[in-house]
Amino acid sequence: MAETPDTLPIDTNLVELPKTTLDKFLDGRVMIEQPAKGRHRAGLDAVYLAASLPDATTGHVMDLGTGVGSAAFCAAWRLPKITVTGVEVDAVAASLARRGLALSENQGFAERVTIVEADLTAKGSIRHATGLHPSQADHVIMNPPYYDSTRFRVTPQKERAAAHALDERGVEPWLRTASDLLKKGGTLSVIFRADGLQELLDAMQGRFGAVDIVPIRPTATSAATRVIVRAVSQSKAPLQLLPGFTLHDETGDAFTEQAQKILRHGNGLDLVFRR
Repeated sequence: MAETPDTLPIDTNLVELPKTTLDKFLDGRVMIEQPAKGRHRAGLDAVYLAASLPDATTGHVMDLGTGVGSAAFCAAWRLPKITVTGVEVDAVAASLARRGLALSENQGFAERVTIVEADLTAKGSIRHATGLHPSQADHVIMNPPYYDSTRFRVTPQKERAAAHALDERGVEPWLRTASDLLKKGGTLSVIFRADGLQELLDAMQGRFGAVDIVPIRPTATSAATRVIVRAVSQSKAPLQLLPGFTLHDETGDAFTEQAQKILRHGNGLDLVFRR
């Protein structure tokens, strides 16, 4: 993990960046530049999210709330027939994502990834004016803030809180925008906390079908703490609860073989397309 100087100006956006680190993802196949402290730092959830796209995925993927680009980069590395647009409201995170695309480790996919600064929770006319047009995506992936600021204590650090906590509107604006961006029959992948599943399903009502729920458990005998939810725009197909994914062996320390294949080698979750 290498550190950069305390502040680095970005000429195009006049954004002052904080001290950053360069961090390896997928065993160094992808490199991410992200804040060293004081802001949200990308973790393994981004890798799981990218892995939720089936191996046969092609077309245009939009990563909503891309942050520094972790999920977008991992998806682009694994899937050579996709283009990716990462959408991020925070100028610092968006600038770091663009810088990340210039790193030598990422040159194999950088030309297929674009970063757009936009508020994906804004009303439709504002979103559309910033380039988030209806029916432009074949697939949407997203890792929205997990926590409801009206239910959970949120860090007082504003920049980190924005990445961790939803506002009073909850997750609904994220699902509304995803539905608007997707073509009919396009797919959505979301990673979220397990106890927020009902909120996700409620916001999908009337917009998505063919919902697949993949529980993510710390160990085989633990309750799920995260879920990956995949769905199809405007589908009427029924919901499925899939077997799930276990991160660690029973000691809680070592990663399972499946987890290692995803986190270190960039494998997918072996999910399939539904209509």
